[in-house]
Amino acid sequence: MADIPAQDARGVYLFTAFERFWHWVQAVLIIFLLTTGFEIHGFYSLLGFERALNLHIFAAFSLLVLWAFAIFWHFVTGQWRHYVPSTDRMWATMLFYATGIFFGAPHPFRPSVRRKHNPMQALVYLIFKVAMAPAIWISGLILWVYGKFPALYPDDLPVLWVNGIHVATAFLIAAFLISHLYLITTGETLTSQLRAMITGWDRHGESEPD
Repeated sequence: MADIPAQDARGVYLFTAFERFWHWVQAVLIIFLLTTGFEIHGFYSLLGFERALNLHIFAAFSLLVLWAFAIFWHFVTGQWRHYVPSTDRMWATMLFYATGIFFGAPHPFRPSVRRKHNPMQALVYLIFKVAMAPAIWISGLILWVYGKFPALYPDDLPVLWVNGIHVATAFLIAAFLISHLYLITTGETLTSQLRAMITGWDRHGESEPD
């Protein structure tokens, strides 16, 4: 397979095929998990409790497998560096989202092959990966094992607390998803960031040597 140029008439090639694959599959699985999870907790009836629970568990393990591959890929390829927080242009980025975006100010950050995410994105994505994701899957695994093998757990296991952590984290992830959907519309054009994650090419990005 020929090497893909870092930049051509289409812009800068920022997102690889695997990166786009795990991003979209993760998005679908998270939305499905939220949908079935809220049904399990009685917010509505769509699939029925038993079916929703079984599909929820299946999707959760599918997401764990995907995360395992994605974590391995990030470390092997060095892509983990894009999630390291930086103070460079952090304040300018915060001011942009707080006020500048409403007055047509230019974004103080342009993605590049060296730094794909702006400082706020990198910080939020890091929090998701090191806090929200572990909280949701550790609490979920505890609840799953408890449901399958309750005899393995002591009588004083705070199941309600574990379930509370699971549900609270689910709401945080839902909030993250909603804000993420909004923020992808705040690029150079309404669909530029969405297009980049579909095609891999960012027309407004910058090409820099690694």
